[in-house]
Amino acid sequence: MPHFAPVRVRGARGRLHRLVRHRRRLLAAGLVVTAAALVAAGPHSEAGEPDTRRARGHPVAEPVPERQSTRFVAAPVRIADAATVRLLRPGDRIDVVSTGDGGTGGTSVLARGVRVTEVPEPVAGAGAGAAADGALVVVSVPRETAHRLVGAGTTARLAVALC
Repeated sequence: MPHFAPVRVRGARGRLHRLVRHRRRLLAAGLVVTAAALVAAGPHSEAGEPDTRRARGHPVAEPVPERQSTRFVAAPVRIADAATVRLLRPGDRIDVVSTGDGGTGGTSVLARGVRVTEVPEPVAGAGAGAAADGALVVVSVPRETAHRLVGAGTTARLAVALC
């Protein structure tokens, strides 16, 4: 067998280095463009004078305002239909609906998706008159909604819808 000189492929190594070098340049250019966009979109003072509290180009760490938490209160609501209240259990979600005066007026939803916290047992000494008055259910609602429920409970008949 005749002796052959080793086969050398020229340029492959050079192409690989060029490709890696261009990727580095592309990544560097992308970082420069991103940094310039962040500086341009950064906070500016309203009056036009330079803002001395912050260095330009650095992330702004402003305090996040605390969100006021909604305070829930337990509101007792007298539902017109006592049999419907017997279906409820603590933890159920209900809509409280006002049916107007004696059912002649329109209906309106007073509270949506409120959680039932307690379903008190009916009073043993109450006769048939108490069943005609409905039954009590305690719901957990925001304070403003509790005020609406109390006001509507004195002037209208209230009903519930299970969610």
